[in-house]
Amino acid sequence: MKVHFFILLLIISWLSKKITSLPLESKVLDRRSFPDNFVFGTAASAFQYEGATSEGGKSPTIWDYFSHTFPERTSMQNADVAVDFYHRYKDDIKLMKDLNMDAFRFSISWARLIPSGKVKDGVNKEGVQFYNALIDELVANGIEPSVSLYHWDHPQALEDEYGGFLSPQIVEDFRDFSKVCFEEFGEKVKMWTTINEPKIFSISAYDTGNKAVGRCSKWVNSRCQAGDSAIEPYIASHHLLLAHAAAVQEFRKSNKISQDSKIGIVLSPMWFEPYDSTSPADKEAVKRALALELDWYLDPVIHGDYPEKMKKQAGNKLPSFTTEQSKMLRNSSDFIGINYYTGRYVAHLPYVDPARPRFKTDQQFEWRITNHSNHLMGPMEERGIILSVPEGLRKTLNYIKDKYNNPIVYIKENGVNDFDDGTKSREEILNDTFRIKYLEDHLRQLHKAIIEDGCDVRGYYTWSLLDNFEWEHGYSTRFGLYYVDYDNNLERYAKDSVYWFKQFLDRLVVKSSEESMEEEEVRDVSRERSRKEGSNKTLDNSEAFETSVGSIIYLMTNTSRREEEESDRCTFEIPYNRLDLLFGSHTSFGL
Repeated sequence: MKVHFFILLLIISWLSKKITSLPLESKVLDRRSFPDNFVFGTAASAFQYEGATSEGGKSPTIWDYFSHTFPERTSMQNADVAVDFYHRYKDDIKLMKDLNMDAFRFSISWARLIPSGKVKDGVNKEGVQFYNALIDELVANGIEPSVSLYHWDHPQALEDEYGGFLSPQIVEDFRDFSKVCFEEFGEKVKMWTTINEPKIFSISAYDTGNKAVGRCSKWVNSRCQAGDSAIEPYIASHHLLLAHAAAVQEFRKSNKISQDSKIGIVLSPMWFEPYDSTSPADKEAVKRALALELDWYLDPVIHGDYPEKMKKQAGNKLPSFTTEQSKMLRNSSDFIGINYYTGRYVAHLPYVDPARPRFKTDQQFEWRITNHSNHLMGPMEERGIILSVPEGLRKTLNYIKDKYNNPIVYIKENGVNDFDDGTKSREEILNDTFRIKYLEDHLRQLHKAIIEDGCDVRGYYTWSLLDNFEWEHGYSTRFGLYYVDYDNNLERYAKDSVYWFKQFLDRLVVKSSEESMEEEEVRDVSRERSRKEGSNKTLDNSEAFETSVGSIIYLMTNTSRREEEESDRCTFEIPYNRLDLLFGSHTSFGL
């Protein structure tokens, strides 16, 4: 018997090693592949989703003003209705629940909560009621609310009064707004983010002028009415950082916030590779590009000051922090939020025209879609305009881990779009196998970053649950898992990616205590019957031993085979396509 038992252990050990030694690429990837308590969710923003822009006491935001005053700059479209989330949130939460999502990231409209932008003028009770109802509905459906305080939509009143984020006055107004949010919703919300993508906002609103508030130097963009592309992006970004720090101060002293709640900033890095891998100048340009994408904000919120590379390149254009401000900024993020979409090659820019200064050229590099060998960084896809570079996500996470001592990270946005020029049928757009491939590739690289590299990533949110208003692109580009029919009462239709994601996020069914007790009674009866029949002799005779070993080998080898077959199906059965180009240097989407 002992010999048989020993042989059985050897066989089990050998088979276990055989199965577990399968490469990660050949194993089925799903939610159980990730660490316990890893959070999966979808993301949205107030302006892009809510609509009801003049209902419930809300005042106009900078985007309301921008889209109505300069409709040609938002594809002649606006978000007055958007996807009507304000009225349909309960039905949309059912979609999240049906998807097996754990969390939902949304933003609070400053203009809906405090219409004038200033607390002294009063808090809008209807706004408080709406967000309380939304949060309660999420919690009731087992979905964790994740709240963003600023997603590019401050009240136009503050822009009119003092120039919005070009003025230091906005820091204290943002502090007050944040405090109201913590007081009203802090007991129900444990995940907070302060500023969404400060770099995109600073550059797109003040250097290129293609997003609200639409300021830039006239020679950069003739549509800009005013602005200075050389100076204003630095000023706005400086005040965004100080606003972040002020909000975190209020968060940490609020008695409405539970001890296990977290707050952080959300950045939107691309990954970069040198245009010419043999060029020292291009390699240095990559370092400057990454400093702009990440260090510009991570150095202040972790160390309290700007990175030296940026100080050197920007000179006196870059504002400086006082000792008190530096202290307020240091260690002001409990986690780092990352919105990752794509990557680019970077080439050194040897000459910059001193007569045309602007933020974009200060760092002396430019983006390229192909390298010097004309190789595209990621595969092309006719339907989309985002280049798919999943390996860049893993490299970005390792960059953060290595440079900033492996902080907690959440992927707060990741997704891909389908460009809708009006020539495609709904059925064509619902068939989004390219999106499945994009998401699967990025989740696999994320898994490697966590499991193989040790990056401390604790959640992943996809952009987005629904097609929505995509800023200057209006409704012409679709990022949603669900198709929104803008011509038919905003009906929602599941794309193929919904079915894929639902299966990916499928949870093991937990039986009720009553069902478990019934099964235990059955097992007890079976054990009793076995004792009476004398049939429990698995290790007591050679015939039974051989039968047991055969069963174990069959079970384990077929488990391995099923894993490989399932992986093959995931990888090869569907003719996935990948994605293509970004329109313009600083174009950005659900960002």
